[in-house]
Amino acid sequence: MSDYQSYLQRQPDAGKLKVLTRASWVVSILVFSLVVVMGKYKLDIGMDLSFLPPVHAVLNTLVAIFLVLAVVAIKNKNVALHKGMIGGAVACSVLFLLCYVAYHGTQEEVRHGGEGAVRIFYLILLASHIILAAVSLPFILITLSLGHTNHFARHRKMARWVFPLWLYVAATGPICYLMLKPYY
Repeated sequence: MSDYQSYLQRQPDAGKLKVLTRASWVVSILVFSLVVVMGKYKLDIGMDLSFLPPVHAVLNTLVAIFLVLAVVAIKNKNVALHKGMIGGAVACSVLFLLCYVAYHGTQEEVRHGGEGAVRIFYLILLASHIILAAVSLPFILITLSLGHTNHFARHRKMARWVFPLWLYVAATGPICYLMLKPYY
């Protein structure tokens, strides 16, 4: 039996999945609430964090790269590499979220100054990016939980639609940044 086949034979842990699923929803609600509060209130921390938007773009780009490499790895039945690439995507996503909260919790919003079709395209792209980021977060966490608790069939089924959403959010972040860059 190959390493891949023996890995798939691991027994699912339903109790751990239940705990992680609840935690996924709690974390998602807390993150969403924090983002809403950041939009209304700004903290004065005495630091200029205006250097963070390009960092956000780099982190999102790395997430997209890690996600693509993770899919290639699992298609090649390399579970260890898949887990490593997903770990990289998660680590970059967490760093992104921390930087995003630090920036948007302390800095005033920068508005796109373009006009016409470019502005409309930017606003549609930004809206889809934000909405899908919010909607996909709990499902990303649940998909990770399914894999972590050896519910592989459910993990694969869910990842088939969560992966493109996560990849879209990761890829559109840097595009939004590049379109907004002239207005910083």
